[in-house]
Amino acid sequence: MTRISGRVLIIAGSDSGGGAGIQADIKTVTALSAHAMTAVTAVTVQNTLGVTGVHPIPPEVVAAQIRAVMDDLGADCWKTGMLADSALVELVAAEYDARAGGAPLVVDPVMIAKGGHALLADDAVGVLRDALVPRAAVLTPNAPEAARLVGFPVEDMAAQQRAGAALLKLGARSVLVKGGHIAGPIVRDVFASADGIEAFEAPRIETRATHGTGCTLASAIAAGLAQGMAARDAIVRARSYVRAAILAAPGLGRGAGPLGHGWNAAPVAAE
Repeated sequence: MTRISGRVLIIAGSDSGGGAGIQADIKTVTALSAHAMTAVTAVTVQNTLGVTGVHPIPPEVVAAQIRAVMDDLGADCWKTGMLADSALVELVAAEYDARAGGAPLVVDPVMIAKGGHALLADDAVGVLRDALVPRAAVLTPNAPEAARLVGFPVEDMAAQQRAGAALLKLGARSVLVKGGHIAGPIVRDVFASADGIEAFEAPRIETRATHGTGCTLASAIAAGLAQGMAARDAIVRARSYVRAAILAAPGLGRGAGPLGHGWNAAPVAAE
């Protein structure tokens, strides 16, 4: 039996299609043998074809979920996903300062759904940059999100490197600028930290099973940090996990399909 190690508090929105958001986060953390806990920030109406509705959870309810978890179970790492608006970003920053006790924070600055639906208000981008980026042990923007945070286009590896350096200057302890949105046969993720800048490269997998890749990667990193791994080691394992999950995708839905999060689970024999 696999021993559960590491507690991850996930603060993010729900995905009714099960491919991204809280659902992907829980599957990922569980698959990596850590314990997932949640504070749901919004209920989204979505499937593989896109998001058709977003229903925010009242901030006081989000705060109550965080406090309930921290007052009893505690957390070895916090991870944020969809936060919707500036008030919620500020609330999460305040709760983190009050309750995290120094646990690392993984910030996935979710701004736009795969189908183009806005998941973060325009006026909240600056608040996220000021309130959460400086608290992040690992910040995981994709190229368009990085561009919004730094104010210049991020369309090649040189720009990824510049964005990573700029986000370090804003206070993040490390940054992974993901390259999946940048065209080309090779996907390059750029990791920036106090030790320098490093690029991770892998051949692009041609597939429509890309829904929730960002949530999955950030949660896999959070599981690693919760288990005591260094940021770079957590990222290396997380990237391997995500690539395997893409290759194991079940082929569900008519649009951007979910990953095979349980690819590493042992089969259960029927009685």
